[in-house]
Amino acid sequence: MNGPGPDTDVLVLGGGAAGLSLAQQLTATTDVRVLVVEPPDGPVRPPVRTWCFWDDDSGLDDVVSASWPRLRVHGGDGTAHTVDPAPLRYRMLRSTRFEEYVHARLAERPGCGVLRATAGAVRDTPGGAEVDCTTPDGGPLTVRARLVFDSRPLGALPPARTRLLQHFRGWFVRTARPRFDPGVADLMDFRVPQPAHGLAFGYVLPLAPDHALVEYTEFSRTPLTTPAYEKALDRYCHDVLGLGPFTVEAAEQGVVPMTDARFPVRVGPAVYRIGTAGGATRPSTGYTFAAAQRQSRAVAASLAAGRPHVPPPHGRRALAMDAVMLRALDTGRLDGPAFFTCLFAHTPAERLLRFLDGATSLREEWAIGLRGPVGPMLRTVLELPFLPRRSHPAPRSGDRLP
Repeated sequence: MNGPGPDTDVLVLGGGAAGLSLAQQLTATTDVRVLVVEPPDGPVRPPVRTWCFWDDDSGLDDVVSASWPRLRVHGGDGTAHTVDPAPLRYRMLRSTRFEEYVHARLAERPGCGVLRATAGAVRDTPGGAEVDCTTPDGGPLTVRARLVFDSRPLGALPPARTRLLQHFRGWFVRTARPRFDPGVADLMDFRVPQPAHGLAFGYVLPLAPDHALVEYTEFSRTPLTTPAYEKALDRYCHDVLGLGPFTVEAAEQGVVPMTDARFPVRVGPAVYRIGTAGGATRPSTGYTFAAAQRQSRAVAASLAAGRPHVPPPHGRRALAMDAVMLRALDTGRLDGPAFFTCLFAHTPAERLLRFLDGATSLREEWAIGLRGPVGPMLRTVLELPFLPRRSHPAPRSGDRLP
């Protein structure tokens, strides 16, 4: 891989949701050579993760682990709001299955593949860029490409006015008796004790009548310890869900940044950031996978047309609304459980999910905004332009790309 000229057309650093999504789109719609650099097995390699999103036709039916036609939110008072967002469905992928699928597509294409190595510094070169890598046996390797797409987590987040974290721990539980409805996903269950700052909720994705992913999630400034998550999960499973006897078959844990920081997409003449590192995580929800898919389709279309372009993953208006919501939640002006419960209770489900994806019109957003506490939100709008942006460390417990 050290001969003259670039070793590949497109080099993707990181085999997470964003990197795999881009590789999938490029192999499906273009004839460019694609090389994905993934860490070798060991402590640097991320654990198995769950990614969730909603759409009407994912094109990923072969790798979707489960999907749900109905969604439910429980208010703090126990009131349940069940909605049908048709034609949208809520879908779940497991990272191992998606990885196997994309790796197989890469193996079928001449000039494409996966390199197991640890990527290091990225440097601009005439006509492209090069990346210093370390092979599993410790040897150095330099890879050259016409374009580099870097999805690796940032060491520090860009300066922001507000930074919260979505942090969670989940159990894959198996109950002794049927306890779940496989047709309904519980997105937010606020029947849990609320923290002094931020909000907390349960999250249940039924995989069978006796099998589900059950999570405890917080939006707050600081992650919990693993024992604290375990205690909250145990209480939620027994006291709120009433699961009775159950076994925990697997667990997952992670942290997602929720911030109004400005993430640059292009960081060199031929180097781009994608995924969470490029701002694909929606600040108000923590969801990333759908944005990574949309951005990947746009990148593939631009390369097929011979004009490389990486569009911002979210529109300015959506990010502005998110900045207001995050600040209002961070200051305590916004009652998070009441706000989200009200949205699901009074907004048509399909429209609300399009709103959370940044795909609604200004008129629709105005109508949705009136459902919230107008006074506190206006106060936050007036305050934001005068707040300084400060640096924050990146989350340390891994990333979740829902």
